[in-house]
Amino acid sequence: MIIKEQKPNFAFLLVVFVGCVIFLFLVDKIFEIIHMLEKLAVNAKVNMVYVETILKIIGIAYIAEFATQITKDAGQGAIASKIELAGKIIILAMAIPILTVLIETIIKLIPS
Repeated sequence: MIIKEQKPNFAFLLVVFVGCVIFLFLVDKIFEIIHMLEKLAVNAKVNMVYVETILKIIGIAYIAEFATQITKDAGQGAIASKIELAGKIIILAMAIPILTVLIETIIKLIPS
């Protein structure tokens, strides 16, 4: 708070730097989680294309959230809202193939 009052530009850079450092410390844990999910998918005989797509969607959600928070910290709420919207639209676009397969599966289960 003291740095933010005296040097707001430096405080913003410090927040971004600390956020990136925290993320870098978590990369190993994230890799372990992704590896575990891939093993579960292989054991369950799930098509890896769907698992990769879901992991990409999760990654986009986290990146969009991180960018949104940084933008809000910079005092740019309007841009933060646009980043959230863009992230949601990208997620929806990437989820269409999975939703299509899910709907087709449900239709096949319904007796004619």
